[in-house]
Amino acid sequence: MAQQAGTTESGERGRGPLYRFMFGHQIDEYPGNGPRTGYLVVAVLATIVLYYTYYTQTGVTPNILRSYHMSFSFYVWIVIISNLLGAFASLPASKTDKLGRANVIIYGLLIVGLLVAIGVPNVSTEWGFAIVISAIGLVEGAILVATPAMVRDFSPQLGRASAMGFWTVGPVAGSLITSIVANRTLSHFVDWQSQFIISGITALVVFVIALLFMKDLSPQLRDQLMVSAQDRALVEARARGVSDTEVKAATEHPWRQIAKWDLVGSSFGIAVFLLIYYVAAGFFTIYYAVTFVNRNGTPLSTSQVNGLNIWFWGADIVALIVVGVLSDRLRVRKPFMLVGSLGGIASLIVFLRFAGNPHTGFDTIIVTTVLLAVCLSLAYAPWMAAYTETVESKNPALVGTGLALWGWILRLVVGISFIFLPVVITSVNPVVDNQPVAIHVIDGQPMQNFAVVHKASVAFASAHAAFLAKLNSPAIKPIITRLSAPGGETGANIAAASVALGKTFATLVKYQTQLKTLVVPYAAQLNYLAAHESQFLALTKGVKQSPTQWKRWFWVDVAGMVVFIPTIWLNRGRWSPKKARQDEEEHDRSVTEELDRLLRAEAAGAPTA
Repeated sequence: MAQQAGTTESGERGRGPLYRFMFGHQIDEYPGNGPRTGYLVVAVLATIVLYYTYYTQTGVTPNILRSYHMSFSFYVWIVIISNLLGAFASLPASKTDKLGRANVIIYGLLIVGLLVAIGVPNVSTEWGFAIVISAIGLVEGAILVATPAMVRDFSPQLGRASAMGFWTVGPVAGSLITSIVANRTLSHFVDWQSQFIISGITALVVFVIALLFMKDLSPQLRDQLMVSAQDRALVEARARGVSDTEVKAATEHPWRQIAKWDLVGSSFGIAVFLLIYYVAAGFFTIYYAVTFVNRNGTPLSTSQVNGLNIWFWGADIVALIVVGVLSDRLRVRKPFMLVGSLGGIASLIVFLRFAGNPHTGFDTIIVTTVLLAVCLSLAYAPWMAAYTETVESKNPALVGTGLALWGWILRLVVGISFIFLPVVITSVNPVVDNQPVAIHVIDGQPMQNFAVVHKASVAFASAHAAFLAKLNSPAIKPIITRLSAPGGETGANIAAASVALGKTFATLVKYQTQLKTLVVPYAAQLNYLAAHESQFLALTKGVKQSPTQWKRWFWVDVAGMVVFIPTIWLNRGRWSPKKARQDEEEHDRSVTEELDRLLRAEAAGAPTA
């Protein structure tokens, strides 16, 4: 028995010390609470940093578009291709059931760190940027499977929602860190590339930490179901009786065992539920920038937008942890999912109504998005726990394959949905593409501000400049026509015409005075507006269309939440905390009986399997 447990270690001893240091991360005993928590912390830290690097671009999207003269449609296609590549990278990551998770995560950190810190800052074209971001998406797709699988390995079911809550902090904290760093540092650096350098270096630092401290459970340990920490002795006793042949047999035909309708349906349900999350992660920065304005009419700056994002992601993080703990204490998942989906639908409907009011206050946006984030967390952390428990009920040796199925469907749904984003929201292109003319500064005044504040003045000046220039103007022509008509020379007509002409020329003098007051101080701005008339018209049209189009897309996200609700019943688990506790008590009794049987068999020298 002891020889079987030490098979992996002896195999690694046959390798050189450098190989063991770089690739030998497996342990053959289930760790106690202290070390186990440490391994979970490293896995969550790796997840946070990996998603921070992946979402770095979302914090500086407007800057990237301006820098590369990139259209919004081109940018969306980068996001689509990155997600689709990540979807198909999720499938081979199912091999972590056989090969382990640690090396995928460790060297994923290294590759991503190099691509972000060196690759992105040194590409000079939009196509170069697209290639590097797509490569990052490919690596992230594999890691999306490996990190939650490792969290599952080190978390018994009764602590699974808490552990998955902390794991889900990774993607959310990645977005939060992106917003915080952009909010605090963009004004101190010359260009947006600094954001990628910062996140890339962070990934390389965490690569070193993971290389030193990340560990994998042996296949004999990770291939078992562990309901509570009290199962540790039983799991280790079982592992001593599991041969390599049995481990191999447990993972035969993995997709035949896992690709079942309940897991597929549950994965699709959470994928469409999270459509609003991926819009928030990828496009809230650009949405806020093109939809809302300050009190003086100027568009929100990238720094201000990231300030709004901080509230959303911060609330999401806190809620994920709190909800995970509550779900574990009550021993149920499904009630949280139902409440979260209903609350998410309500808060998203409120949020989408703001699109038609560009002067919506920061406080109003913050309160609504915080409620939306809390509702997303109410559903997602318990769902992750329930889904992994459902996979374990089929075969605990194939959790990686189950998560690969989920990762594939999730990224596929997101990628395909984003194909339709530029189709539904056509206004973003003219707004983003023409915004540089609006933020152009003349005499310390941004043109957007000038165009908003002096809109009436510009219209007045444009209308009456032609009136002054032409004697045969629209205002005088009807009077002359009246005088030249038959009977127009009569005294009454001449008197009336004289009065009308007198009023007209008196008005002209007044207009001329006003025109001088209005036009002369803003001659440079008026000339700029005239030179960029088509761009300002396109910008104005886009801004006008934007609210309706964004609302349509948010209604699609609402529909995704509605679709999610019936899929809640596909997951394993109780609705009643009382019945869940009864199940736990029954499990504890069976564990005690089986452990006694195994220990007696070991003492007698009989086979334990």
